[in-house]
Order: sequence, then C-alpha cells, then structure tokens
Amino acid sequence: MNIPQPIVSAAAGGQAAELSAAALRQHHQIVLLTDGFSTPFLAKTAISMLRYRTADIVALLDSTTPAKTTSELLGVGGDLPVVGALSEVPQADALYIGIAPPGGKLPPPWRAIILEALSRGMDVVSGLHDFLTDDAEYVQAAQASGRQLIDVRRNRFKSTAEHRQFRHGCVRVHAVGHDCSIGKMVASLEVQRGLAAAGEDAKFLATGQTGIMISGEGVPIDCVVSDFVNGAAEQLAYANQHHDYLLIEGQGSLTHPAFSAVTLGLLHGCAPDGLIYCYEVGRTHVKGLDHVAIPDLSRQLEFILSAANFRHPCRLVGVAINTRVLSAEEAAAEVAQAEQLFGVPACDVYRDGADKLVQATRALRQSILAQGPSAGASQS
Repeated sequence: MNIPQPIVSAAAGGQAAELSAAALRQHHQIVLLTDGFSTPFLAKTAISMLRYRTADIVALLDSTTPAKTTSELLGVGGDLPVVGALSEVPQADALYIGIAPPGGKLPPPWRAIILEALSRGMDVVSGLHDFLTDDAEYVQAAQASGRQLIDVRRNRFKSTAEHRQFRHGCVRVHAVGHDCSIGKMVASLEVQRGLAAAGEDAKFLATGQTGIMISGEGVPIDCVVSDFVNGAAEQLAYANQHHDYLLIEGQGSLTHPAFSAVTLGLLHGCAPDGLIYCYEVGRTHVKGLDHVAIPDLSRQLEFILSAANFRHPCRLVGVAINTRVLSAEEAAAEVAQAEQLFGVPACDVYRDGADKLVQATRALRQSILAQGPSAGASQS
C-alpha cells in the first residue's frame, strides 16, 4: 500500500513527484537553517534534528549569534558548529529549514540563502506551510542545479477512513497531550528506541514535519484535507501493521480550540490500543491562545479516552511529563504525584529515560495477546 509521502520538485522539468521513503535519509551532510530564529520556541525542528539525526548534520547556520556550537546555542548537538555562511561548509548536501514559526511562513531574508544552497548543489528541505515548490524562482534554480526541493508537508491524500481491522499483535500506542508542543513526538521516539533496544519490532510513525524529517517518512497530518485526516492516519498505521509495535506521534490536543479536529482524526484513524498522556508542568493556558485555560488534566484524559474508545478499545498505559521548569527534586515529586493520580507509570523521558513507558507498552501487548483476537477487535 502506498503511503502519502512528501513532495519533491526535481530538476527534470521541475515537476512534483512522489518522494520515496528513503529520500530524506540520503542526506548525511545537513546544514540546519535557523538564521535569526534560534530560540527553543521557534527552532524546535532544528533541536529535534540535532537530537535524533546528529550524525547526519554538519552545521547550523545562524549569522546573528556569537555562539560557536549548537550546544551553546540550543543546548543540543554537542560540538557541531554554528556557521554564518554556507561557504563555511562546502561539503554540505542539503539545507533543512529548522524552524516552525506560527503561520509556517519562510522569513523573506532567507530567499538568498535558499537560492545559494541550490546553486551550491544542495537539496533544500522544508516542513513549512509556505511550499518551496510553489515558488517559480526556487523551482527554476533547482532545475538549473539538478537538485531537489522537498516540501515534507505537501501531500495528495484523498481517501477517507474505512474502519479497517488491524492485525492482531500489532499494538498501536499513540501519544496525546493537554496542549501543543509539549513532547508528544519525543515520547513516541524514545519509547520506540527503548523497545528496539530490547529486541522488539517497533516502528515510530511520524505525523508532523519534524518527525518526517527525522524518520524519512510519514503523513503531514495538519496539511491533509479535513475529510481525509482519518483516512491518512488509518492508512499509515495499516501499511505498517506487520510491526509488533507502532508508536504514533500525536498532534495538537483534543481540547485545543484551533487544532482539535486533527487530534480526533488521529485517534479515530490509527485506532490506538494504548495512549501515552503527555503534559508540561506549569502550562496553564493554551499555547498561542493565552486567554484560554487548559482544562483539568483528569477531565481532559477522560474525554480523550472516551473519544478513542468509540473507535477501538483503548486504555491509558503511561504518562510522559515535561518537567523542564522544575528542579530534580520537584520533578521526582511530580512524577510520583502523577503515578498516584493516573494509576499508571509516569516519567520525564528527558530526565529519567523511557524505561517505565517501554515496560508498560510491552505489558499492554502481552495483555492483548493473552486475551485473543476478539479483545482487540474494533467496535462497529
């Protein structure tokens, strides 16, 4: 089954074509572009790339900072250099747009950098809503240099969900949360890594631009036409059901006034067996909507579980807490409190590792296998 992939504008005529799952993984000399936008809020794509594709990155480009390394600038990436110009990294094979600003627009001053990258024989990869392949000057430059423009959010998905039955033994665990940008992708990636390290057959399924840049495939769910969101999520999971575990990246929040539709579409499309509930300590109001309070965590979780179970039997397996604003002692107390409140293992995957969530996910599969195929059958 074909999974919707990012779109590439290749040199041959500049025509858009489906990008294979391996295309993004062929880049091993990447420059991350965050020029003038190197903050934790705006540069979260670069930060995640530095964490999960460290070996494939040669530099980060920001001419506005005195920082010499990415660790100094963003707290990750070790001694990878921060450069002020592409001429400092002549070996680079790709330029990745490393920011995710509100509205998804490319900063106008970056046009010259993108055109220079193409002229230097570099592919350019973007996860923004502002598509490279819609810009005639970029397409012409890509044609002239024989390089690719890759818009990871662009897709042609036009299939509705079919309420498919998934293979018994393919356990789907989906990260949900109380708001945007709290660590749902990281929780899924860390659990997948932990399962793989334990010898399990587990795959991370990306549903956002950063996850796609990291893994090389996935569905940019927030850029799928609304009628087809459930279908895109269902097809992504169904095409990967030969794996024993699917860790499915979450998006938005079911109570977010702007993004709840995408969250519900993922819940009903991937039909999870289990949920990892993510929240950030100290986050009291919706990101981007400071006048909107985040609902009580327990009430919100009850709502999420209810919505999920209308599609498929689903339970909470663990809680991933973002404790970045707390001391180590305060974080430990928060974890203990969450375990008491929710009755499942909890941790901060950054501070503590994901072992608790890995074991909870393995226990979920063992329970489902022991109950037999009928226990995991989707409800009609």
